[in-house]
Amino acid sequence: METIRSFEDMVVHLAQKGGRKRVAIVWAADQYSQESVIRALQVGFIDAIFVGCQKEVEGNLRLMKYESHIEFVEAADRDEAARISVKMVREGRADILMKGLINTDNLLHVVLDKETGILPRGNVLTHITASQLPEYDKMLFFTDSAVIPYPTQEQRIQQIRYMVYVCHALGIEEPKISLIHCTEKVNEKYFPFTLGYKEIIKMAENGDFGRCIIDGPLDLKTSVSPESMRIKGINSPIGGEADALIFPDIEAANVFYKSITLFLGVETAGVLQGTMAPVVLPSRSDSKLCKFYSLALAAI
Repeated sequence: METIRSFEDMVVHLAQKGGRKRVAIVWAADQYSQESVIRALQVGFIDAIFVGCQKEVEGNLRLMKYESHIEFVEAADRDEAARISVKMVREGRADILMKGLINTDNLLHVVLDKETGILPRGNVLTHITASQLPEYDKMLFFTDSAVIPYPTQEQRIQQIRYMVYVCHALGIEEPKISLIHCTEKVNEKYFPFTLGYKEIIKMAENGDFGRCIIDGPLDLKTSVSPESMRIKGINSPIGGEADALIFPDIEAANVFYKSITLFLGVETAGVLQGTMAPVVLPSRSDSKLCKFYSLALAAI
């Protein structure tokens, strides 16, 4: 497939490819969830399964224009809707799980249940964000701004495996993945996690992650700016053209996410990885376009 370089490319790819993914939407009583589903139905890449709040959904006449691709499943409340939706994914009756108007903690509690959840034993739950920055000629992915506070070395290795998988799914044959730090130097005393970067780079060189290029530590600017890399005299295979950033912790990733969306108005898409199926877990403040793009990313 051709490399997907923008959200528009992503939507065009899904429209041309055809086929629909079954999306279980947990309590879609909010306008933004409904609007994002309408757009996905218009493009034609999903069938929507609304779990709970049927009356609220049926009241949206624009949505009900697509009733041939809509199914309703009864649920008494939000928590029951979460349990039913997760069970549908677990049993293979839904391909994607999407959060509606339910508290994130409540939904994740069901997703992570050791007996009835959808995180296979041994997998790591992490969050991957796709963004489209002005003046950057391709999409930029990063992890993890939402789930893992301070990744262990093993968790970071899993994050990279998922990141490579996502990039390959979007036609990026050899993604350049930058291991982020505030400088380009390993610092065992103050930043011991940077020691683990050496092991990760070696694993990439040995082909443990599949086809990809990994380097670090690199700071944010040198990761995405060839000019910054040239000025600093850094010789890295990333070349200032990173496809993905692996942040050291949730604080750094979350500040980056909030900064680009607040000050630059950047649209993003996000999915949980590690689960049996992609989970679209938007924030309450996310735009309807962000939720739509997240659905598209999950569908791919």
